[in-house]
Amino acid sequence: MAGRVLVIGSGGREHALAWKLAASPQVKHVFVAPGNAGTASQEKISNSEIPVCNHAAVVQFCKENDIALVVVGPEAPLAAGLVDDLTSAGVRCFGPTAKAAQLEASKSFAKDFMDRHGIPTARWKAFTNPQEACSFITGADFPALVVKASGLAAGKGVIVATDKSEACKAVQEIMQNKAFGAAGETIVVEELLEGEEVSCLCFTDGITVAPMPPAQDHKRLMDGDQGPNTGGMGAYCPAPQVSENLMQQIQDTVLQKTVDGMRCEGAPYVGVLYAGLMLTKDGPKVLEFNCRFGDPECQVILPLLKSDLYEVMQMTIEGKLSSSMPAWHRSYAAVTVVMASGGYPGDYSKGLEITGLSKAKEFGLQVFHAGTALKDGKVVTNGGRVLTVTAIKSDLTLALEEANKGAAAIHYPGAIYRKDIGYRAIAFLKQSSG
Repeated sequence: MAGRVLVIGSGGREHALAWKLAASPQVKHVFVAPGNAGTASQEKISNSEIPVCNHAAVVQFCKENDIALVVVGPEAPLAAGLVDDLTSAGVRCFGPTAKAAQLEASKSFAKDFMDRHGIPTARWKAFTNPQEACSFITGADFPALVVKASGLAAGKGVIVATDKSEACKAVQEIMQNKAFGAAGETIVVEELLEGEEVSCLCFTDGITVAPMPPAQDHKRLMDGDQGPNTGGMGAYCPAPQVSENLMQQIQDTVLQKTVDGMRCEGAPYVGVLYAGLMLTKDGPKVLEFNCRFGDPECQVILPLLKSDLYEVMQMTIEGKLSSSMPAWHRSYAAVTVVMASGGYPGDYSKGLEITGLSKAKEFGLQVFHAGTALKDGKVVTNGGRVLTVTAIKSDLTLALEEANKGAAAIHYPGAIYRKDIGYRAIAFLKQSSG
């Protein structure tokens, strides 16, 4: 019998999750709370007004609407224990408990955990006192440093410093000027790792790890990785820089070790585990863990999933992942281009009409909405990252061309997007074949 699903969140990731779940013959309907203009009226998908911070209201909605599965998109509800509250009310939920979600919610917890379990990461130290942090920086024997807010800062709590005085300024910015609010009450100072950055995600039921194809996100606002850091301006998958052997090494030394470590520490990790890695000359090292799908990585990984996502999630919750490992479209590549509001990641206008969406769909592209809303029957901008345009092709270069073509067909005042998503992979492939 087909079931109903509730997806929590409002971004491009949640639109992609709803789209993939709705494709399952086992799913009757997908509610998205709060959702966006893209999830408002698609086939089998609609939005719901439930106040997601009110866990009792979410439980009540699930009971009244006979929800067979809740999927939590963003990190904040996971850290706030939504999975725990739903599970104890008898509602089936995909995602880690609050205890397991500490891997993302507290960077100092994650770094301590990695040290305890011998998981490769940068040298680091945590601080609650800005003076102590600065004296550590001054005496550190690594030239470049990264200063991170330990708590949740919506993917933006990281400052990369080119020298020690810049690192001390970053400490001041986070701890005294409260650049990231309460997330920066504890900070982590670590050495800056060099190499290619990749996102390696997996499904896990707390014992078995089922890796997804590796992806690469582009954090900087402008082409050539210029401009300020953002929540992510585009991604591609698979990342050819990660060979099969390297993927196996990442699975053994990072993903499996993390899942085994969490289980041993009495906080079994169930859901999606995301390791942000730097491929250094000394091998892969963990930059950070996320306890959910990345955004925009979700928009390139899910279109390559051959298996039924609803089924995969149910098997994960039931602890049966080893008997039904997810299958992937290995002969395709996906690229997603994020279209943002003019002024992002700073101040930007909202309520601007978006046109050309049907044109992008005519090209056979998947447009996932993020910061959009419906106003008088029109789709308008409603956030910093507005849309993501995803193309799936036989190779990366073609997929990038198609995604750019789709982005060029969509218009709203001040729209910005990168035209070089995947440029590192394309250079890598050229070099390998040359």
